Amino acid sequence: MGEQRPDFPLFPLGIVAVPHEIVPLHIFEERYKAMIDDCLDDGREFGIVWDADDGLKANGCAMEVTEVLERHEDGGLDILTRGTRPFRILEEHFDHVYPAGAIEFLDDLPEPTDAPIVDAAHEAYGSLVEEATDKILEPELLEPLTAYEMAATVDFGPDAKQGLLDLRSENARLALLTRLFRAAVKRLDFIERAQARARSNGKVRFG
Repeated sequence: MGEQRPDFPLFPLGIVAVPHEIVPLHIFEERYKAMIDDCLDDGREFGIVWDADDGLKANGCAMEVTEVLERHEDGGLDILTRGTRPFRILEEHFDHVYPAGAIEFLDDLPEPTDAPIVDAAHEAYGSLVEEATDKILEPELLEPLTAYEMAATVDFGPDAKQGLLDLRSENARLALLTRLFRAAVKRLDFIERAQARARSNGKVRFG
């Protein structure tokens, strides 16, 4: 069983965060101003949980406030937060100024990482970065990257990111990311070819 917290601040949002991801937030509701102020005073984390169409998801990502960018006259804040670790809501509390709950931090299964799965994920991630930015990641930069570290830099939809949060196996997360990265490369390649066709009025240019 993972570490538990009986009274953990929760921030239901229409997004999913993963560990290592940098998430900027504009805090304007009174209850969440109070929540962030408490977290800043105590140096503690809060949790982003996806408030999806079918309800609040059980698994979320703990966040730390890394920087207060601006404090507004009305008490609102612009902050940068960083994902730290996944958790599961055990029980919601409704007697606070802001949403809170009893949570358990989620540990991974004790398993060795599978080298071919790791290599495939790193290769797919490198291809996506090169396709999107023209930047080539050298092997020494790719080798230490975990699934969460790679996922934190790519703007996936919430369903895909929630799927990553729900997995308790690094091998499973890497395998899922490999499929997502390869699909993203294909989409980028299709967009690039479509734009090239549009620029050429459908004609192939030579020279």
